[in-house]
Amino acid sequence: MKTSVYRIIMAIAFLLTFSFTVDAQINLKKLGNTVKRSAEQQVEQKVKEKAARETREALDKGEKNLDQSISNATTGNAASSDKAVNQGVIPQGVETVYVSVSNGSNRNDGSISSPLKDLQKAIDVAPEGALICLAQGNYLGYLDQGWVKVNKYVSIVGGYSDDFSQRDPIKFRTTMRPGPEQIMTSGNQGVMDVRVVGKRNGVVLVDGIIFDRGQINLYIAPIHDDDRAGAPEGCETGRIVNVDETPPLPVVEPAGMKSAFQLISGEMEGNLTIRNCVFLNGYHFGIQMACRGGHFDVHNNVFVANRMAACEVRGSLAQPNTSHIAFHDNTILFTWCRTKHMEDMGYGFRYMTGIDADVYNNIVGCSNYGGLDRAYVDADKNKEAKRVTSAWNNLFFGNRNGDMVLPSGGGGWTFVLAKNFEDVNQLTKYENNREMNEAEVNAISSKIDAPYLKGFIGITGTQTSEFNPNSSVNQFRNALGMNMQGTETVRVSMYANRYPYEKVFDLFGAIKGYGAQKVY
Repeated sequence: MKTSVYRIIMAIAFLLTFSFTVDAQINLKKLGNTVKRSAEQQVEQKVKEKAARETREALDKGEKNLDQSISNATTGNAASSDKAVNQGVIPQGVETVYVSVSNGSNRNDGSISSPLKDLQKAIDVAPEGALICLAQGNYLGYLDQGWVKVNKYVSIVGGYSDDFSQRDPIKFRTTMRPGPEQIMTSGNQGVMDVRVVGKRNGVVLVDGIIFDRGQINLYIAPIHDDDRAGAPEGCETGRIVNVDETPPLPVVEPAGMKSAFQLISGEMEGNLTIRNCVFLNGYHFGIQMACRGGHFDVHNNVFVANRMAACEVRGSLAQPNTSHIAFHDNTILFTWCRTKHMEDMGYGFRYMTGIDADVYNNIVGCSNYGGLDRAYVDADKNKEAKRVTSAWNNLFFGNRNGDMVLPSGGGGWTFVLAKNFEDVNQLTKYENNREMNEAEVNAISSKIDAPYLKGFIGITGTQTSEFNPNSSVNQFRNALGMNMQGTETVRVSMYANRYPYEKVFDLFGAIKGYGAQKVY
């Protein structure tokens, strides 16, 4: 009888061994244990940090109330609070530019009846403060190069029907999905590269866009009976091929590229909002950016099958407490390590130096290394002491080593489960983080691609080394005073395989109140 997805998930209760012949071992954490929410102990905070926290929460609450009021007023009816929060208010813009890859032309004027065709063209001609509306379709930038550059303060909103009369980012999919055709022109930057500075109160909005590198990455073919492929039964590809390796088997055709580019990259000063988006199959980070002062708000997004980290934003100013990121209400699954050795990286969210960070209401699951990374420490102790980092009301499950990774001294790491976040000194707010309970595990497991989840749960691997000092090559190298060489072989049953595109949309609204919700 075919094992149900629910039973597959509950099988995590047994620790699965990742059996390298050296020290490597994967211990997947127990799922489905209900953890009592503890608020009995509170962290003693400095007066300044507490005041800053309360002020920030008051502003956030006020901003949400204002957004809902504006939405109600502009639609002429009493929209539900869920609807207002999920989609968010679309800004008026000093000018509105319409873009349709299917029905537009770059010789048009960008009006609703005469839309442009290319997103890059729209960005180039739009004035600062403009709203750019994207109809459904795949946007590949200037001359279909596979990327776009945002170099001014604009709002980019996708998910519109062809005639712009309706908006539903899941039904009317606005995508940026470069394929093998873009290999020679894809550039040396993310699929979307945001580089805007000069205005601390400037605004960039990225809303309702599906970023996916699954068609341009290089994957080994799904040869399920060859352990070199790393292809669990039912997965649509074998493992990803890294930049520095040669595929040992045939690859998925048409062949993709080995590239270390992000889905969103760049550096920005001001207020950046990224919401209602999908970040899928990123070879090198979902979002990796720098903040030059201001506020980043990343919410209601789904991140699946990205390498390195789903989101990493560092501060690039010398002054502390001038940059802030709120990372909330996102669903983050299957973030993979840097290499198939599975020895580093592979985080849902990384707390970087030079920036304060609040992380809350997220689902963080199946991280190949750890759920949250708070291991970065500012070399300047005074700056480190002023950092404000928090994590509260997050759900975790199946993160390989732990739900948070901390430094332990001497280059080692401390792995922390969610129930112990209240004892993490680096967190100024920590309440209500927990492992998923049985009902939540059942709910999300029914939305995840079953073969992919089963493959992740059952990851195995081997590592073998061979060194022959008497080989002709090593004898020759020894005679020349050169170091002798050996070989090392690492094989894994799964590593950063491509996640199926159609299944990712099921994850919106998988668990009510946590993670990304359905977009209206």
